Amino acid sequence: MVTIGVYGFDGDSFLQRLRHADVRVLLDVRQRRGVRGPEYAWANSLRLQAALAQARIAYEHHPELAPTTELRRLQYAEDDCQGVGKRSRRELAAEYTRRYTTEILDRADLTSLASALPNSGTAALFCVERDPEACHRSLIAQRLTERHHITIEHLRPL
Repeated sequence: MVTIGVYGFDGDSFLQRLRHADVRVLLDVRQRRGVRGPEYAWANSLRLQAALAQARIAYEHHPELAPTTELRRLQYAEDDCQGVGKRSRRELAAEYTRRYTTEILDRADLTSLASALPNSGTAALFCVERDPEACHRSLIAQRLTERHHITIEHLRPL
């Protein structure tokens, strides 16, 4: 399995990274499936799904793994305290990590997700942030590694 974000990619380089990693299914773990800014319009749900379909990559939305609006606001407040923007965040707030783990991850059925991974090729956990350490997808990936022995690679823009 791999993880990948939006920031730092354009539509073509994003698809190229997925192809290079032999991604067969993209698991979208965003709550809101849109991205602000014209440079990231390609990542808005309908456009992304169309591009993935053309690339023969399946798409699944997993809203049960998305942080709630309240959790996102908690992280944004910490970002403000640290003086960083969402696009430049390097790590998750400790309280966000704790609450995401107890409120979302501990309740999620990752066994079903793990057993549904493709037999050939790779699956990709997908969210917005460039760096996995700044995104909840790293917490999902860590749990999949710990409990299901799934090897994870984090894809970043080149």
